[in-house]
Amino acid sequence: MKITLKDGSVKEYAQAMSAYDIALDISEGLARVACAAEINGEVKDLRTMITEDAELSILTANDAEGIRTVRHTCSHVLAEAVKRVFPDAKLAIGPSIDTGFYYDFEHAPFSREDLDKLEAEMKKIIKEGHKLEKFTLPRAEAIKFMEEKGEPYKVELIEDLPEDSEISFYDQGGFVDLCAGPHLMNTKGIKAFKLTSSSMAYWRGDSNKAQLQRIYGTAFNKKEELEEYLAYWENVKNRDHNKLGREMELFTTVDVIGQGLPLLMPKGAKIIQTLQRWIEDLEDNEWGYMRTKTPLMAKSDLYKISGHWDHYKEGMFVFGDEEKDKEVFALRPMTCPFQYYVYKASQKSYRDLPCRYSETSTLFRNEDSGEMHGLTRVRQFTISEGHLIVRPDQMVEEFKGCLALAKYCLETLGVNDDVTYRLSKWDPNNKEKYIGEPEVWEETQNHIRNILKELEIPFYEAEGEAAFYGPKVDINAKNVYGKEDTMITIQWDALLAEQFDMYYIDQNGDKVRPYIIHRTSMGCYERTLAWLTEKYEGKFPTWLCPEQVRVLPISEKYSEYANKVAAEMKKNGIRVTVDERSEKIGYKIRETRLAKVPYMVVVGQKEEEENLISVRSRFLGDEGQKELKTFIADICEEIRTKEIRKEQVAEETK
Repeated sequence: MKITLKDGSVKEYAQAMSAYDIALDISEGLARVACAAEINGEVKDLRTMITEDAELSILTANDAEGIRTVRHTCSHVLAEAVKRVFPDAKLAIGPSIDTGFYYDFEHAPFSREDLDKLEAEMKKIIKEGHKLEKFTLPRAEAIKFMEEKGEPYKVELIEDLPEDSEISFYDQGGFVDLCAGPHLMNTKGIKAFKLTSSSMAYWRGDSNKAQLQRIYGTAFNKKEELEEYLAYWENVKNRDHNKLGREMELFTTVDVIGQGLPLLMPKGAKIIQTLQRWIEDLEDNEWGYMRTKTPLMAKSDLYKISGHWDHYKEGMFVFGDEEKDKEVFALRPMTCPFQYYVYKASQKSYRDLPCRYSETSTLFRNEDSGEMHGLTRVRQFTISEGHLIVRPDQMVEEFKGCLALAKYCLETLGVNDDVTYRLSKWDPNNKEKYIGEPEVWEETQNHIRNILKELEIPFYEAEGEAAFYGPKVDINAKNVYGKEDTMITIQWDALLAEQFDMYYIDQNGDKVRPYIIHRTSMGCYERTLAWLTEKYEGKFPTWLCPEQVRVLPISEKYSEYANKVAAEMKKNGIRVTVDERSEKIGYKIRETRLAKVPYMVVVGQKEEEENLISVRSRFLGDEGQKELKTFIADICEEIRTKEIRKEQVAEETK
């Protein structure tokens, strides 16, 4: 038997060998740190027997799949600890993930104190050094085995497998769990771990199924790596817009109002107002859009025409009962059908196209409660929505224009390098989810693919991510936790014009169906505010800041001059406040810095006598004395051009 190793060398053995024994034959040191094995490209247990020629790589915790094996084993140790500390808990699933692992349990919510108890129990289990031994059972015996243990979720998982399946389990010192592996040889292979948090999760991700409690954790090969990760994680939590946005008083939520219904406070509302006015002026004045304002709700008849009633009803807020009421209404989850009737209000010629309609649209979607998070996943939100009704021969160029507008918005916000582009396609194996013929879908997807290639935009493709009526480009970004959210969407629609009987008169006098582009220029305002809060850690570019300048009089004697300075700034459209509190100037400076205000202006006797101001900024620290008109001219230019100045740490802030 010839075993080809990762470095190309070959080992020969006269009999079958386990991957672990081969690792031991290569080096005792390698065997000590080995976590798993890659055999002919598949990750397997070290205990796997190799009986014929194979390619073999021994994986350690320095390899991605090696550390995943450590974390997967750690999730089993967590499950055993939970069963020891909370015997009535029921086991669900416990995989490794990119940042560590989790395990779901049927149990009351876990407190931080509970997690600490579980960590202590896990350390005992690891110290006991149980071997992990794999065994299999026929499906019927496996079901009976888990029924006797009182684990209904495990039974359900097994019942979903084919009847002729051999079901694998792992036994670690008497604690047995259903699992396909791979796992470490021994629990002592876990060197450093931490339980990080707990939250609610639905069984199998389905909100109609049982609510479980998920415990998250992570594991590393060295204590130093764990400490470094935990420090990083602490920084991530501090940047989370859900924490930072509340601390900065950008938004809040209230239980009696409801989940997914955030209240924008004055500072957050000012940022969104600034974004909204910019986008509306940009679209209307520079990109040729016509603004509409349409109702927030409509009869079910409208959504039946569009297909949303059949394909999206579960995600809508519906008022009334179709069997009892003459009219049933629903809050709108999108604006497209409304704008179609704006188009249909008058007959259009081929010369009238393209018609570019835009609207600052408040939308409503009945998201699952478990999906709610800050401003990124909400039930009411506002987007920079638009629909372009175009002739087929205009479609490609108009689609390119939508991409160009989106890219311009991203560049202006300073986030263009933080996004990925996805061609979201239909799933040909699940045709009932979509309208239209396969040929139309393939043709439109090819058009988008060719556009992205021509524009040299890197992208990847994903089946099953299209809307039910057309493929799209999704421009996605990750939040601080690495979860990807869609920020901007541009969608090709060759189907809905038929359903709404939309047409234009061509040069021959014939009625012709137009094409439609559904798009956002910047996307959802709430989600964008969350994104920018995390991106800039609350230190927004000056043009977006709800408070751009704070004037600090050294004492009450200079309040009159401070207000005079502020009044002159206000005349020039600068958002400015005056801190007239009877506090020491050092305290006021620290407070302003903590509030992340871009500029602070200090005034005292010298400034008043010489008609000057002393300027400090987030960018350069102490910028010295300036004439007021010079400062106003400079900051107004910074705001007008939407400049993103780089932060430089001044000595006093280190």
